[in-house]
Amino acid sequence: MDWLQLFFLSLIQGITEFLPVSSSAHLILPSQLLGWEDQGQAFDVAVHVGTLMAVILAFRHEVIAIIQGWLGHVLKRRVTAESRMGWMIILATIPAALAGLMFESMIEHYTRSVLVIGVATIVFGLVLWWADATGSRDADMARMSWRQALFIGMAQMLALIPGTSRSGITMTAALMLGFDRQSAARFSFLLSIPLILAAGGLKAVHLVQEGNGAHWGDIFWGIGLSFISAFLCIKLFLVALDRIGMLPFVIYRLLLGAFLLFVAL
Repeated sequence: MDWLQLFFLSLIQGITEFLPVSSSAHLILPSQLLGWEDQGQAFDVAVHVGTLMAVILAFRHEVIAIIQGWLGHVLKRRVTAESRMGWMIILATIPAALAGLMFESMIEHYTRSVLVIGVATIVFGLVLWWADATGSRDADMARMSWRQALFIGMAQMLALIPGTSRSGITMTAALMLGFDRQSAARFSFLLSIPLILAAGGLKAVHLVQEGNGAHWGDIFWGIGLSFISAFLCIKLFLVALDRIGMLPFVIYRLLLGAFLLFVAL
């Protein structure tokens, strides 16, 4: 990879992984529009590692408390708010994990097109706007029920369609259920940890099985750049979210989707 491609793709992954604008769409588009060769499995693993490190660092106190609480419940049957949240995250992860295992090859074959990305970007952008505009925003993570966690997890399956945005659709589902913006974003970020870990691990297994060579310089730069951009993005997003809401991201999605449809048609 040349420096421009490496730098651009690393920043795209870091910035868009946690914003409601679809990281997969932004990673597909450069190759579609600029004629870049596929970055390869090794680089995909690298940027997944970078974003995983970023979200764990940003939520390190919550992550440690949730793991300790969950282990306390499993080993000592001690129920706490943190143990409940651990089970909520597991429950919400199961639907997307199963759907990914079952339909990964079909989705890769049929949905990675500019037309599909453009339509999904617009449609789910409008749904995000509706959820943010009409949601009551009077619930928080501490009062999340099993049904609510499962609903968010079911919605997360839609993120397998490029252009949907995993963070966008989970925030949309949480806002539809009446959660405030901060709770919707924080649960979405915590929910990303097992899925990013699973996706990166699956790509790493494929990489080992195929025996492809990896350029370690590209890998280290990919990890570093995606980590820095993702960490800063998470912090800035949470600070600005209550002030700006979801409308700027909806407008961006509509403009991006319109451009993609123009390119496709």
